[in-house]
Amino acid sequence: MEKLFDLDEFDSYKEDNRREVKSAKNGLPNSIWETYSAFSNGYGGVIILGVIENKDGTWFTSGLDADSCQKLIKQFWNDINNRQKVSINLLRDDDVEVYKKEDDQIIVIHVPMARREEKPVYINNNLFHGTYRRNHDGDYHCTRLQVKTMLRDQAEKTMDMEVLDDVPLEDLNYETIQGYRNRHQVLNAGHPFERLNNDEYLRSIGAAAISKEDHQLHPTAAGMLMFGNEYNIVRHFPDYFLDYREVLDPSIRWTDRLQSSSGEWSGNICDFYFRVYNKIIKDVKVPFSMKGGDRIDDTPVHKALREALANCLINADYYGTRGVVIKKDQNQIIFENPGYIRTGKEQMRKGGESDPRNKTLMKMFNLVNIGERSGSGVPNIFNTWEDQGWKEPVIEERFDPDRTILTLEFVDKTNKEKAAKKSGEEKTAKKSGEEKTAKKKITNKTKEKMIKIKEYLSENKEAKTKDIAEYIGLKHSRTREILSQMDSVESIGTNTNRKYRLKDSQK
Repeated sequence: MEKLFDLDEFDSYKEDNRREVKSAKNGLPNSIWETYSAFSNGYGGVIILGVIENKDGTWFTSGLDADSCQKLIKQFWNDINNRQKVSINLLRDDDVEVYKKEDDQIIVIHVPMARREEKPVYINNNLFHGTYRRNHDGDYHCTRLQVKTMLRDQAEKTMDMEVLDDVPLEDLNYETIQGYRNRHQVLNAGHPFERLNNDEYLRSIGAAAISKEDHQLHPTAAGMLMFGNEYNIVRHFPDYFLDYREVLDPSIRWTDRLQSSSGEWSGNICDFYFRVYNKIIKDVKVPFSMKGGDRIDDTPVHKALREALANCLINADYYGTRGVVIKKDQNQIIFENPGYIRTGKEQMRKGGESDPRNKTLMKMFNLVNIGERSGSGVPNIFNTWEDQGWKEPVIEERFDPDRTILTLEFVDKTNKEKAAKKSGEEKTAKKSGEEKTAKKKITNKTKEKMIKIKEYLSENKEAKTKDIAEYIGLKHSRTREILSQMDSVESIGTNTNRKYRLKDSQK
């Protein structure tokens, strides 16, 4: 797991989707288990006990001593190993660490991302009401649909391998099948599957299988999705929907649109892929390339777009809502599919680990030279965009409902970086203004404490938090908060050796 906590960076941290602080001054908080579940079902994170969050998002310690710390740790390990409290313990001994910050102690619990077969991680022995996920800086209950998705994804046998016992092979679209077979033959001349009849061919590629019910050949879910007609597909996948939207002229709502439910074509995945691929490459501007005197029309950009489109279709959760949506405008293409990323966003970007949601669909695409089995497809897309000098692709994962979004922009990276820098400068200026406004709202009582602190530092030159706190009659945590608001005071040293003094202009 990446390093999510460093004591030296304590003063710069704020709560986010990977970090959560809890006071724990009155014992182990019950909410710790909601956060544990949320981090486990997401990307992992750190739970930090003995810390309180200020209204402005900054942190200060709550005053845990060594004895309280040990009691909390003992209770934590007892609870996490109690199956009535938590469905699974994902932690090792070294995942719980204790740090000392000045006179206080804090406990840092590193929660890893659960593997697919371990999800959902739930609490209080309640699968549907005790499963959580992280959203920004808060934990939220997963819906029944999200829990069911995680349960489906536990199995090694993916959902597209299911045999549709009550569906005859005749329900498949044989025009689509023939088109697929022709492509397979052209791209892989002499392949052993060439001589098979249609039924044998469909069984060999995973589009059909022998049913345990009647021992006859029936379509698999993958066969129905790839080669079925839309009106038959939705009987098995009620929320199945494929949508391509093109807006090249802002004055027109759609310059082109293709929907699986239109009734004007089969509406299956195979036909959708080839129709949409021809549309998304039509206006893509790529460098002119020659090899051996011949123009190369199939560039790395074309390959990357094929990979992005196939990846979107292969990893879609066809039981999920809102369907597959491909959106193209003048400067970008966005690929959206229902379903979270099974390997996690970081692993998807890194590559090297392939875990498709629909393994049989992947096999069918691979047979016609589309898609990567090694998990290198997405990294190759990033590499291609970098070689073109375009803005880095963006992978986004949304929850409730679960969706994966890949955005590919055909925009020069340099121009984007300049725009981002300008935007960052504007945000910094705005934040500075807000901080100045916030400082104007300091109460009279706090101002009195600030005056006493200045008097104390004028006499003593340098002092630790505990000495200043004792002098002004406040707790250590509140004293540190006031010190952070004083422009006339600066800190020297770090952690246990930190002291405060007046700045040169104030002496």
